[in-house]
Amino acid sequence: MFSKLKQLSKDTAIYGISTMVGRFLTFLLVPFYTNIFLPSEYGIITNLYAFIALMNIIFIYGMDAAYLKYAESNKVNKDTYSTPYISVAFVGVVLSFLIYAIKIPVVEVLGIPGSFHYLMHYVPLILFIDAISVIPFIKLRLDRKAKTFAYLKIFNIVVNVILNLFLILKLKWGIEAVFVSNLAASFLTYFLLLPSIIKNLKLNFNFEFLKQLLKFGLPYLPAGLAMMLIQVINRPILESLTDLKTLGIYQANYKLGIFMMLFVNMFQYAWQPFFLQESKDESAKEIFSKVLTYFTLTAATILIILTFLIEDIVQFPVFGKTLIGSDYWGGIHIVPIILLAYLFNGLYVVFTAGIYIKEKSNYVPLVTGISAALNIAANFLLIPIFGITGAALATLLSYFVMAAGFFMVTQKFYHIKYEYMKMSKIFFVILISGIVYYSFGTSDIDFLLKIVICLAALIILYLLVLDSKEINFIKSRFMKK
Repeated sequence: MFSKLKQLSKDTAIYGISTMVGRFLTFLLVPFYTNIFLPSEYGIITNLYAFIALMNIIFIYGMDAAYLKYAESNKVNKDTYSTPYISVAFVGVVLSFLIYAIKIPVVEVLGIPGSFHYLMHYVPLILFIDAISVIPFIKLRLDRKAKTFAYLKIFNIVVNVILNLFLILKLKWGIEAVFVSNLAASFLTYFLLLPSIIKNLKLNFNFEFLKQLLKFGLPYLPAGLAMMLIQVINRPILESLTDLKTLGIYQANYKLGIFMMLFVNMFQYAWQPFFLQESKDESAKEIFSKVLTYFTLTAATILIILTFLIEDIVQFPVFGKTLIGSDYWGGIHIVPIILLAYLFNGLYVVFTAGIYIKEKSNYVPLVTGISAALNIAANFLLIPIFGITGAALATLLSYFVMAAGFFMVTQKFYHIKYEYMKMSKIFFVILISGIVYYSFGTSDIDFLLKIVICLAALIILYLLVLDSKEINFIKSRFMKK
C-alpha cells in the first residue's frame, strides 16, 4: 500500500512542480497589479475574470470529466479523442458569437464603466481558445506525458507574465494589457499543442459515443457552474453591497489562498488518474482512506504555518515592493478563512473518486447546486454584517457543505472506512490554531515567537495523528534520502 501511496506522491510532485511554478508566476501579477492599478481598476479585472470563469464551464459542459472517465477504457477507439474535441470546438464557436451579440448587456450587469466596455471584445476569444485546449491537455495526462504537460503550462504563464510586464511598464498600457496578454499566451500554447491534436484528431464523429459522453458529462455542467458560482459570485455581490474598492481589497487577499489552492490542484492532477487505475485493486478502499488522512494532514500543515506567518509574508518588502500593496493590507485577516475553504475543496476532490468509479454523476449538480445556493444566501446575509469577512465565511460554508455532500454520496455507493479519529484530531488542532489567531492576532507578536507557536502546533499535530508504523516509515524514507 505504501508503495502505491508513494507513486501517488511522485505523480503529485511532478504535476506539482509545474503547477507551483506556473501559479507562482501568475501570483506575481497580484503584487504587480495591486502596486500599479487602483483598487477600482483591479475590481474591473476581477469582475470580467469572474465572468470568464463561469463561461469556461459552459464552453466545456462536462466534456472534460466525461473524456477523462471513458478515454482509458476506449484507447483503441479512434472516436474517443475526435468526438469530444469536435463537439467542444463546435459549441465554442456558437457560444463565442452569442457573447459578441449580447456583450453590452453583459458588461452592464457586471458593472463595468462605459469607458471599459471594449474589454469585452477579448473575452470570447480567450474562452474559445482555452476550451479547445482542454481535451488535448487531458490527453497528455492520460498518456503520462507529465513533462510535456508541465512545459506547456509553464510556457503559457511565462508568456502571460512577460507580456503583462512589457505592455504595462514599457508601453504604458492600462488594464487592457491583462486581457491582451492572456489571449496571446492562450493562442501560442494552442499552437504548440497542434502537433498532438493533428496526430490524434480524425475526421470522425460518433454520435453514439457522444450520447455516452453527454450522459456522464452533462451533470457536470450545472455542477461546474455551481462550483464556479461558489468561487466568484461573492465578487459581484460584494461590489453591489459595497464598492469596487472593497472588492479589489477582498480579491487581492482572496488570491493569497493560492498557497492552499496550489496544493489542491497539484494533488487533483495526480489523484484522478490514480483512483481510476487503482479502483479495481482489492486494497483500493484502504489506500483511498489513507489518501484522505495524509492529504488533510498536509493541508493542515500549510494552513497552520500560513495562519501565523501570512502578515509577515505579505508585508515583507522585496525591491521596495510588498506581496500586495499596502492599500490592500486591511483584508489580510480573511486569508486563514480562505485557506480553510480550499482545504474543504480538497476534501471534495478526494470524495469524487466514488462518483467516478460508480458513475453517479447525477448527484453532482444536486450537491453543488445546494452549496451554491447556500453561498449566495450567506453572502447577502453576512456581507452587510461582517463586510469582506462575511464573503470569506460564505465561501468556507459552501465548500464545507459541498465536501459533506460528496462524502455522503460516496459513502452510500462506495463505502470507505476513513480514519475518523485521526481526521477529528487534525481539525481539533486547526480549530485551536484559529482560536489563537483570531483571539490574540499576530501583528504585535515577535516573528520568532510566531515560529515557535507554529512548530509547537505542528509537533502536536503530527504526534496526535501519525502512529508508530507511519513515523517509522517516514524516518526510513528520510534516512534513505
